[in-house]
Amino acid sequence: MQEPEGWPGNLWLEGATLVHLPAEQPRPEARPRGPAKRIGPGFLNPAMAPARTRSVMLLADALEHDWLVPEGAPVRVLDALCSTGVRIRRWRQELPEAHIERVVLTGNDLDAHALDWAVASFETHPSGRPPAARPEHRQHAVKPREVEGVHLTEEDARVALLRGGWQWVDLDPFGSPMPFLDAALQGMARRGVLEVTATDTAALTGSSAASGRRRYGFHGQVDHYAHDDAVRALLGNVALAAARQDREITPLLALFDGHHVRVSVMVRTSKTGASAVHDHIGWRIREADVPYRFVRHPTPEETERGSGPMWTGPLWHADIAGRMTEGNALALTTPDDSALDMWRSKGLQWDEADVEHAARETVRGVRHIAEASDLMAMDGKDTTLLNLDDLPRWTGTGKTPRLQRLLDALHAEGFAAARAPDLNPFVITDAPFDAVVNAARAV
Repeated sequence: MQEPEGWPGNLWLEGATLVHLPAEQPRPEARPRGPAKRIGPGFLNPAMAPARTRSVMLLADALEHDWLVPEGAPVRVLDALCSTGVRIRRWRQELPEAHIERVVLTGNDLDAHALDWAVASFETHPSGRPPAARPEHRQHAVKPREVEGVHLTEEDARVALLRGGWQWVDLDPFGSPMPFLDAALQGMARRGVLEVTATDTAALTGSSAASGRRRYGFHGQVDHYAHDDAVRALLGNVALAAARQDREITPLLALFDGHHVRVSVMVRTSKTGASAVHDHIGWRIREADVPYRFVRHPTPEETERGSGPMWTGPLWHADIAGRMTEGNALALTTPDDSALDMWRSKGLQWDEADVEHAARETVRGVRHIAEASDLMAMDGKDTTLLNLDDLPRWTGTGKTPRLQRLLDALHAEGFAAARAPDLNPFVITDAPFDAVVNAARAV
């Protein structure tokens, strides 16, 4: 193996996969948050680790429960902007061994240095698992590099996407995904999963109004609903782009996570579904008698106190999100002791405190998802989403109830209620707003 420039850097562990960090990149903090300082090509943002963990879980669930392709059929997967290949290596290392031979992996990036690190990482730390049988590929301008059965291509992401037939596409650029979205949808099979990340959250939360209008056609309000608005604005753009190609989407999981928005959707070819897309496109209007209402066609006056257009339908798939438990996350992505001992012998600095912190980060990445899955899978118009810190204004008590006591009170009244995954304390419930206020006053 010809070592790439700067190799081997520093060893780090993400999930159950050994990662090489550039030597100049500081050791990640125990609880990394926000965008990492980009130090050059091939750097790793440790704050994206929970998103990569959920990506492993989602693909594992598709293989385990056969909701994407028929039982035993292969799945053609593309990470269109793979950088040093950490996500691809995690799929290769952490997916259930019973299904790994079905996963046909391709990683692409224009950064030759990053791909050098990806190849070196695969060759230095092979998974020891059998590769998938690769189907015939279209002609490439530059011959792909292959390691462990994984194709690594060095070309514009849009070219890689348009090679077509992908059943799983990951689109994780720096900034906005919009320049790549049409190509991603055009290159998908008739049925597939598209995962999209956007890190330009200022445009999606209303903080940068001009960017929001220019990139997403979105007008936002900067308040406690800005995170949920951002998720729904990105989903709305994905849904409308899909409809232009006679496709419909079904959201599987959509979250605002610190410094980025990530949505995962099933995409199917369906003219009927595409034609009905506007049934789930609307505006969130702030009101005087309730926190907000979703409306299809706001008046000019309503748009001044509203956010939109956005996706107003379900954000998750109840069954799939319901299996994203803390126990499943730990079982899938925790390395065994023998692997840890081997990696430590190769120079990994990883003590018991690191083991504990890694487990906490894994749990944090899926916390509250399973409990809220049924409610987050409902149409937005059929649930109430409320920040706990807003309740004193609505109850007139000047006091914020404890979240668990409020949930217990709503459950006692026969309503479904859960904490919604967010850094801020949000409650989601099928209770009418006045019932939430009454419960909050009571506790």
